[in-house]
Amino acid sequence: MQSREQPGWSPEPVAPGPDLHDVPMSWFNIVPNLPAPLPPARDPEDAKGSRLEVQQRIRLDAMRAQDAATDSFLPIPERVRQELAGLGRPTPLLRARALEEYLDTPARIYLKREDVLPTGSFKLNSAVTQAYFAAQQGVGTLVTETGAGQWGHAVAWAARRFGLHAIVFWAGVSARQKPGRHTVIEMLGAQVHQSPSELTAPGKALLRDGRHVLGSLGTAIGEAISYAADHPETRYISGSNLPHVLAHQTVIGQEVKTQLDALGETPDTLIACVGGGSNLGGLMGPFLADKAERGDGLLLLGAESAAAPRLTRGEWRYDHADPEGVTPLTKSYTLGRDYELPDTHVGGLRQHSGSSVVGVLRQQGLLDAVAYEEGEAFDTGRVVLRTEGMLIAPESCHAVRAAIEQAVQARETGVAKTIVACVSGNGALDLDGYTARFGGRAAHA
Repeated sequence: MQSREQPGWSPEPVAPGPDLHDVPMSWFNIVPNLPAPLPPARDPEDAKGSRLEVQQRIRLDAMRAQDAATDSFLPIPERVRQELAGLGRPTPLLRARALEEYLDTPARIYLKREDVLPTGSFKLNSAVTQAYFAAQQGVGTLVTETGAGQWGHAVAWAARRFGLHAIVFWAGVSARQKPGRHTVIEMLGAQVHQSPSELTAPGKALLRDGRHVLGSLGTAIGEAISYAADHPETRYISGSNLPHVLAHQTVIGQEVKTQLDALGETPDTLIACVGGGSNLGGLMGPFLADKAERGDGLLLLGAESAAAPRLTRGEWRYDHADPEGVTPLTKSYTLGRDYELPDTHVGGLRQHSGSSVVGVLRQQGLLDAVAYEEGEAFDTGRVVLRTEGMLIAPESCHAVRAAIEQAVQARETGVAKTIVACVSGNGALDLDGYTARFGGRAAHA
C-alpha cells in the first residue's frame, strides 16, 4: 500500500450518495382529499385545563404546521429524501409466486416489503422525518410511546442518527414479550419505561387503581404526553393516528403506484393491517382518487386484531386516545377508553381507538375491514415463511391473511385479480410470539 507521501498516491474514491431519482419529492396529504371533513379534536366539557393547548406546546412546530396544511402535496426536504434513499427506499414490491402456487389461485399477490428497512418496519419513514425536524428546531430530547416496539425502535434509531436523545414509554405486556427488541432499543441509546409506570401521574393512577395494568398503546400515549408536559425541554412525537404521520407514510403508496405501473398492473385490492392507521393510510392514501373513480372496482381493506376490533365492532364517536383522558377528544372508531385489552402478541394493534383519518374512510364507506384472532395471524406467518421464506411481524400477518382470503375467493370464482398487501414489519424480533403459538410442534404441523 502506498503512503500519502509516496509519489502516485491519490485519495480513495468517494462513494456516490444515494440515488434520489425514485424517492417521492412530496408527501401526499390525505386530509384535504377525504370525502368528508376531518372531525376536529376538542377538549372535554369538564376539562381542567386545555388538552389542546398542551398538545400545541409539546409537539414539534413542523408537525403542527403539517397537520394544518390544506395542500394535497407537502414537499419533502432534500435531507429527508436523502435519508429515505439511504434507508433503502423504494422498498421492493414482491410478486408472491410461491404463495400463489400454494393457494392454487389465479390471483396475483404482491407484497410491499417495508420489513426490509434497517429497523425492520415501515415506522422509520416517519421517525427519520420527525427527528430531522426536531434537530432543525433545536430540540434535544424526544419522548414517545410504542405498542409492539417497532415505533420505539425506529425513534431510537432516528434519534441517534440526528444526535438526539429518545425516551420511550412501551406498553408493558409487549415490552416483556419482546426482550430482543427491548435490548436493541436500549443498545441504540434510548431510555425505555414499561407502561403503566411510576414515572408519570397517569401511570401511577392506573397502577393504583388496578386498571389497564398490562399496558397498551393508549397507556403509553398518556404517559408520554404527561412526561412531555412536565419536561419543557422535550418534545412529544407520535408514530401513528395523526395526519402528519399518515402523510409521511404515503411514500409507500406512491412507490406502489409507480411499481405497479412499471409492471402494467392495476390493483383490484389494497390491504394493510390497521392499528393506529399509519401504514394503511400510507398505502391507500395515494389511491383515493382511484377509489373515487373505480368505486367497488378497487377494494380498500383494513385487517385488524380481534382483540381490538375497533373498525368491525367499535363505535364512531369522540373518545380519548388514552385511558386517563390526558389526550384531547378525537372522533374515531373506538371500543371505549375503559376497554381492557387482552394479553396478546400483536402489540401494534392493541389500541382501543384509532385514527380519525381512517375513521372517515370507514364511515364514508371507502374502507372495508376484517378482524382475525391471534392464532390465525401466526398460522399465516408460518405459511408465508414456508412459501416465500419471509418471517413477518404478527401485525403484518393480519394483512397477508386478508390477502390469502381474497386470493382463495379468486380461486373459487375463477376471476383473476391483483392484490397488494403491505408487509409492515419483520418478525425476527417477534420469535417469542411464534414460539408461544407453535413451540416444538411447528415442524410437524
